[in-house]
Amino acid sequence: MSDRVYPPWEPPFAGTETEHLLGSLDRLRATFRWKADALDAEQLTTRMPSSTLTVGGLLKHLAAQEDYASSVKVAGGELPPVWNDNGWDGDDDWEFTSAAEQSAEQLYALYDAAVDRSRAVIRAAVEARGLDGDSGVTLDDGTKASVRRILFDLLEEYGRHTGHLDLVREAVDGRTGEDPPSDWP
Repeated sequence: MSDRVYPPWEPPFAGTETEHLLGSLDRLRATFRWKADALDAEQLTTRMPSSTLTVGGLLKHLAAQEDYASSVKVAGGELPPVWNDNGWDGDDDWEFTSAAEQSAEQLYALYDAAVDRSRAVIRAAVEARGLDGDSGVTLDDGTKASVRRILFDLLEEYGRHTGHLDLVREAVDGRTGEDPPSDWP
């Protein structure tokens, strides 16, 4: 048995499927949050010349994805009230574009609260129904997607956007790296 202490976001090296899946999701959440961390409003709106993506837009987008995946897709409910005054009608990229209107504090709080809500909803669903249990997503033929499928979709969403964030953050201030440092909160 090793005495090595691993950072809290490190997935288990030998665990159940649920532990590996949720651990991998938490690792991507931590990596994404670290890469987006400690920027001011101007830095959150910085763009690369070839893209409209910003760190702030990615924070708001993944906050929306956390709530949509957990509250709507996993639980079969509605988006939390924080999204009631959204501008998605007529603008599919609303969360990306409207992030520039919010302060750094608002964007970080929005993302952090969405992750907390999502963890709680997902944990409750996995405890009640397991990964094989039905989600709130029903296909045209009546087939229900499993909770596992929705979680893998969320993992994929994080993988894609954490890669985007790598490039945007490096353009903002040069920050690079795969994982947060072990002493990062």
